[in-house]
Amino acid sequence: MAEYEAVIGLEIHVQLSTATKMFCGCRLSFGDTPNTHTCPVCLGHPGTLPVPNEEAIRSAIKIGLALNCEIAPRSMFHRKNYFYPDLPKGYQISQFDSPICGEGELAGVQLERAHMEEDAAKNIHVGDSGRVHGASRTVVDYNRGGTPLVEIVTKPDIHSGAQAREWLQLLRATVKQLGVSDVNMEEGSLRCDANISIRPVGQTELGVKTELKNMNSFRFIERGIDAEIARQTALLDAGEKVQQETLHFDPATGSLTSLRSKEEAHDYRYFPEPDLVPVAPSPELIDEIRASLPELPLAKAERYENELGIAADTAKFLAFNADMGAYFESVLAAAGEGANVKRIGDWVTGELVARIGADANPAESNVSPEALARLVELVNEKAVNNTGAKTVLDKLVEGGGDPDAIVEAEGLAAMGDSDELAGIIDAALEANPKAVDDLKSGNMKAIGAIIGFVMKQTQGRADGGEVTRIVREKLGL
Repeated sequence: MAEYEAVIGLEIHVQLSTATKMFCGCRLSFGDTPNTHTCPVCLGHPGTLPVPNEEAIRSAIKIGLALNCEIAPRSMFHRKNYFYPDLPKGYQISQFDSPICGEGELAGVQLERAHMEEDAAKNIHVGDSGRVHGASRTVVDYNRGGTPLVEIVTKPDIHSGAQAREWLQLLRATVKQLGVSDVNMEEGSLRCDANISIRPVGQTELGVKTELKNMNSFRFIERGIDAEIARQTALLDAGEKVQQETLHFDPATGSLTSLRSKEEAHDYRYFPEPDLVPVAPSPELIDEIRASLPELPLAKAERYENELGIAADTAKFLAFNADMGAYFESVLAAAGEGANVKRIGDWVTGELVARIGADANPAESNVSPEALARLVELVNEKAVNNTGAKTVLDKLVEGGGDPDAIVEAEGLAAMGDSDELAGIIDAALEANPKAVDDLKSGNMKAIGAIIGFVMKQTQGRADGGEVTRIVREKLGL
């Protein structure tokens, strides 16, 4: 069987967090009573004229600069014509051959363009109880119609579901850091389509592509892409052809369903929007927006790794997760000068994440930055060992509090080089003569039995490293 290479391009829609819609003064909303944020302009009434949202244009330029795009000195709006209930005008105002942001690049993935447009309304398909003459009933909420969007289109530079997921997480972190969108996939402010084809390894010509529509989580995007790559590979291995079509991935079953074929694809018949003048940002405006850009995730990850000495994976996790990164820096600030940065990073991304979840905002947890900083300090001072510290963290996650008070209340203080500990170690050596012989013969793995005995006797309060040191000393190793 032939070996194939996947070729993937992404189309990402980002809803902008402006106060009002793209071309009218209606307030943006999510979850409000349907059809309460509408006006003659966004409902497409005859005689109304659109007015561009200046803040949306500034946000689009900001996204373009963060993605290293060329900012067009002059871009135009177009009418994208198609008939569907979610478009009251019968067309969508978008950009066609003159986008505001041209080619760019993010983490090695080349970008085709990033352009502005308005969102469509939301179709809601009613279930069986709403069937009319055998067909499901569809109602439309026009609150979303007219919401400012930036559509980001990559070149076919991605080659796996995992790469797509990781790159999208970076894109999401970048846009969120800009403060122009909450990029919440569950609420639809970040939506992604994927164009997928495969070709024999070494071939330069692209294969027939299919499109996966509206995947709403990074995990589902990865699974959907991998499922489609497997489907296309099986077709070609069986001597069949891949048909150009649009597909839906069902994450519950892992199945792919055809939505429409190439023959059903739209011919949008774009033409310039006669009611809107071109957008021509001045060089001074572009320089002003560029100067306002915050530290972006890629630069932050590099700083964490190179200046703070954090492992690359940990640095990337903190930099790409804005909430975790902000919390980490708060813990660093609370720890003060001389803080063990690496250990703090490990506790935030390891032990804390294991308890609250990678997608949680730790600032909203019961563990204050000051409490975690003090807990790590207690570990550094060997006032509590790792086992005891994890118990303290459990208590902090459960109800907050002061680490020192929890250590005292729970009897978790570590046993240092004391007569009590030395006596317990003597008992451990006496109770495990075979382990002692193995240690003297050079088999250091045997020390596990000694440490286990001591930990049981001290209820986990002894420090494993200190026990090892004392054992070596007593046995002359």
